[in-house]
Amino acid sequence: MTDMTTGAGWWGGVKPYVEKAPLAALALGISSGFPYAMIGATLTTRLAQDGIDKKTVTAFSLAFLVFNLKWLWAWVVDGVRLPLLGRLGQRVSWMIVAAILVVAAVANLALIDPEADIMATAVAAILVGVAGSTFDIVIDAYRIEILEPRQLGVGSGMSQYGWRIGSAGAGALALVIAARSGWELAYLACASLALPAVIAALIVGEPKRHREPSDGRRGPAPFFRAIWGPFVQFFAREGALIVLAFILIHKIGDTLANLTLRLLFDDLKFTNDEIAFYDVWIGFIAYLVGIFVGGALYAKMGMKRSVLLALILMALSNLSFAGLAAAGHSNIGMASAIGFENFASGFGGVVVVAYFAALTDLRFTAAQYALISAASSVVGRFVTGTTAGGLVEAFGYVNFYLLTTVLAFPGVLLFWWMMRSGLVDRSIGDAGTAGEGDVRTGGD
Repeated sequence: MTDMTTGAGWWGGVKPYVEKAPLAALALGISSGFPYAMIGATLTTRLAQDGIDKKTVTAFSLAFLVFNLKWLWAWVVDGVRLPLLGRLGQRVSWMIVAAILVVAAVANLALIDPEADIMATAVAAILVGVAGSTFDIVIDAYRIEILEPRQLGVGSGMSQYGWRIGSAGAGALALVIAARSGWELAYLACASLALPAVIAALIVGEPKRHREPSDGRRGPAPFFRAIWGPFVQFFAREGALIVLAFILIHKIGDTLANLTLRLLFDDLKFTNDEIAFYDVWIGFIAYLVGIFVGGALYAKMGMKRSVLLALILMALSNLSFAGLAAAGHSNIGMASAIGFENFASGFGGVVVVAYFAALTDLRFTAAQYALISAASSVVGRFVTGTTAGGLVEAFGYVNFYLLTTVLAFPGVLLFWWMMRSGLVDRSIGDAGTAGEGDVRTGGD
């Protein structure tokens, strides 16, 4: 009897991860992760190996800004029906088109010689950013709509796993192939990573939870409704500005801290081997564990309590780096700090993303989630990009990381107040309530 109970408990913990929708979310995450790698570390390595100067190489990071602007055209994915392919459904048809755009953009980048025309390479990188962010818009909307409310936590976790596999896999595959057959073939091979999302969409089909934003009328009214409807619907909710404030500030402390970690490691005289082992490998394993625990606790504790716990853990993780800075060169200290921070990030990445998904309205999933995801990082990136280095120089590492901890707690306190006042429940969109389960239950 005990063995049967144990087996049932084990299977009960694993079963949510092997359902159709979470498995599809894994495939979607793989395809979402690879374009980012194509204009990230992979392109940086390619340019460096081609002899492009460091100033020019770092300027290519501007291509990532496109991902923060995707909300400007996300409404198209919700409101524009594609000819011919549209018969497959709004989400499936756009998944196919967005995948084709990504493959074309990556192939274009592959066939341009940076040494011959660096400006054309820059334009090609931006085009990959545009196509990749459009692919992200479709993938995020499709993931949210195929997942039932009870699956949002597990589905977010599987998507995070997939993103890591896709980005790391693309980077490794490109390096291996480039060393043997050149960068052109390497990029073309990586373009095949767009296929998992398309295959998943064709197998699962159009999401049952998808709702058309149009009321069936013709003329200019539906067009303008597709543009303004997502914003009007979101800001018409009770406490929308407070929710937006939380979205904007909740990651400021965490983002500030993470931007300076490699500077800290360098100043503490950690070797490349130590950084590779503790920061990359230990951190990666801790991140994966955090994702799994996040999905499990989301299901057990409910959305609200798991998000609050994640915010507290992410805030406290900055203290571990203050401790490392005070201790100096310590492998145990580095392993502990990196492990804690990555576990908290993995945990938070699951439950906070699930909360953001639940905020969307199923008529405007693509546009609203693009707006929310862009807003969640734009303030942190702006603040860190303009002040982080100066703050470290002014206060020193220990006080800097103590400051980032303090800056993280307004987000914690605001979400706690939102829970206690009932605002979290009242601001949830139908993506968190329509279907099996309701994210508002539990966690009070």
